[in-house]
Amino acid sequence: MTSHSVRTRLTLPADLLAAVDRAVSDGRARSRNELVIQALRHELAAQKRAAIDADLMMMARDPEYQAEALEIEDAFASADAEALRLGGIIE
Repeated sequence: MTSHSVRTRLTLPADLLAAVDRAVSDGRARSRNELVIQALRHELAAQKRAAIDADLMMMARDPEYQAEALEIEDAFASADAEALRLGGIIE
C-alpha cells in the first residue's frame, strides 16, 4: 500500500514507548515510525479477519443461507463429481 504520508502525533504510555525504543535499539525494528506502522497494519488486518469470521458465523447460523448453499451444492454435484473423476481422485 503506497500512499503519501501524513505527520501526526500520538500519546503513548511511557512503558510502551520504552519497549518500542528497546525494539529499535535491539534491531527488531528500524524505527519508532516503522514499528508503529507495522503494528497498526497488523491490528487492522486482525480486525478485518475478525469481522469476516463474525460474518461467516452469522452465515453458519442463517437457515436461509444454509438452504441456498445446499441448493447450490445440489446443482453442482454432477460437475463436482466429473471434476473429481477427471482429476483421478475418484473412479
